[in-house]
Amino acid sequence: MLLRKEGFPEEDELVLCTVTAIHYHSVFVNLDEYGRSGMIHISEISPGRIRNIRDFVKEGKKVVCKVLRIHRDKGHIDLSLRRVNEGQKKEKINSIKQEQLAEKIVENVAKQNKIELNKLYDKITKVVFEKYDSLFAAFEDASSGRTTLEKIGIETGLAKQLMEIISQRIKPSEIEIGGELVLQSYAPNGVEIIKEAVKKAGNKVEIRYTGGGTYSIKVKSLEYKDAEKDLKTFIDSVTDFMESHKSKAEFVREEK
Repeated sequence: MLLRKEGFPEEDELVLCTVTAIHYHSVFVNLDEYGRSGMIHISEISPGRIRNIRDFVKEGKKVVCKVLRIHRDKGHIDLSLRRVNEGQKKEKINSIKQEQLAEKIVENVAKQNKIELNKLYDKITKVVFEKYDSLFAAFEDASSGRTTLEKIGIETGLAKQLMEIISQRIKPSEIEIGGELVLQSYAPNGVEIIKEAVKKAGNKVEIRYTGGGTYSIKVKSLEYKDAEKDLKTFIDSVTDFMESHKSKAEFVREEK
């Protein structure tokens, strides 16, 4: 990666590391994003008793670790491998891959203009990092139309070249919200009433029956406010319809 963070990581931060040396009771690594070294004690490699530390790590292997303690005076960083679950590991690796993709886009533009890569990268990130934590986040916002590279501070000609590649390589991520909708009707034609209520989902709302009169509701959109609007419109429509037919609709929002 081109990105090199300054200083030390924060405690509890997840960091991508490369194993450099393995000893009987400890493993030494390089923190890829910070250019610093750290140590994983054998007790932080894996739960339970470890007979051979090399069953879990090998020199040159990439591992995601959690920062436990930082000894700034000595420059030492204590890390844990066992305290990182699979979900956290995947999320961290994915964020690294995303940033590498953004860096690759800059590399392509540098080649087009026969400019030294590091100079172009520094020029772009100087303005991007004033507003964003990563290059990919800025490129993704530009891809979705939430902003433009010019608004971020990149000059027009360079922004145009970047966008030509960004539009091909980075697809805007969708916002997803939803919850559970319970529909109840004791009217003689209650089944028909509920069927009509469900039809109000249209093509903007994903609705799936999960049993016991309960439906899973999901709404996706590039913009959070649009997703909220579509969800509210559907829930209000269903609620009004059910109440007008002396039936009941209750929606419980999914918390994330």
